[in-house]
Amino acid sequence: MTTTAQTHRPDFLSGDEYSIPTYAVLSQDGTLHDGAEGPDLERDKALRIYHAMVATRVLDERMMAAQRQGRLSFYMQCTGEEAAVIGSAAALDDADMIMAQYREQGALAYRGFSFDEFMNQLFGNELDYGKGRQMPIHYGSRKLHYMTISSPLATQIPQATGYAYGQKLAGEGLCTIVYFGEGAASEGDFHAALNMAAVHEAPVIFFCRNNGYAISTPSVEQFAADGVAPRALGYRMHVIRVDGNDVLAVYRATEKARRLAVEENKPVLIEAMTYRLAAHSSSDDPSGYRSRKEEDAWRAKDPIRRMQLWLEAQGWWSEDEEKALQDELRREVLETMKRAEKRPPPAIDTMVTDVYADVTPALQHQLDALKQHVRRYPEAYPRGARSLDPALSHRDADQGGD
Repeated sequence: MTTTAQTHRPDFLSGDEYSIPTYAVLSQDGTLHDGAEGPDLERDKALRIYHAMVATRVLDERMMAAQRQGRLSFYMQCTGEEAAVIGSAAALDDADMIMAQYREQGALAYRGFSFDEFMNQLFGNELDYGKGRQMPIHYGSRKLHYMTISSPLATQIPQATGYAYGQKLAGEGLCTIVYFGEGAASEGDFHAALNMAAVHEAPVIFFCRNNGYAISTPSVEQFAADGVAPRALGYRMHVIRVDGNDVLAVYRATEKARRLAVEENKPVLIEAMTYRLAAHSSSDDPSGYRSRKEEDAWRAKDPIRRMQLWLEAQGWWSEDEEKALQDELRREVLETMKRAEKRPPPAIDTMVTDVYADVTPALQHQLDALKQHVRRYPEAYPRGARSLDPALSHRDADQGGD
């Protein structure tokens, strides 16, 4: 039972008088704030972070354009939040588990997920690790320790606590980071996860991207408290609020959070204050709920430009290198997309081959019925008909497909 000090006055406590400050290191002009100390970041790692940030921005721009052209059914951008996602991922061990919400493709890019791997998933072709079963942007990679994304909001948060508890029992010195938006923090799963992590001392980092909007609902209409960070105090959890557009602050905060998680088995909550410059998804029009003036104000705080200026001040980057990188990435994205579009879909058999260890009679019956239906109406399933015959499917891929 919890014991507390006694008082003999009926005084209520209020959260109105308490606010958590925002940790910041890097100014928008690329210089350090007065009194701020940057992380111990070597040149090669800093450039790896920056490359991933720029690659993510280029990928997002090109794929949103592809969606508008009808070449892709759906897309979600990370634009404006690259520092929060990639800066935090860079502070981890590459073997730490990442559980993402749906806007953390930058973490995958940092760990080495190739444009080919991104495109295969987006187009759901035969090389997609998910075998075409998921809608676009639901990435996953076993080799990069990135749990496959699922659509239901906030389910990854308690899953992260459970996974981290398993890491603690394994004793291998690893942790889990779980990303979510401030809207997801309004789900019950959020509170269940934090309580479980605190009670069982699981090595998990809860990383909240507070980008201002839960789709079209502004944060001021989501909660009356001082953001998400104060909630950690109710669970006796370590917490920090950080400027989410400041890659150095995010990196250093996550680096310290990882030490708490791994060395002391202390769960940590990080709230990154950032802004979603893009629409919520390709199905959203933000002009209906926020102003262009607001967007422009945040565009001036672009996290990529901020890091670029810092790199130039270190003598690690130049305008010529910037132009060369942009040109190279745009060319690579376009070439990769063309390859992915031409690849055939997964063979129909892959719908059932790994649901169970062996295909059950019921599944086999359904698969046979599906194949019969596709053969009967081939004009309605031009790509599906080819997927019935793997040899034909591969031949079409070699010849350019559709």
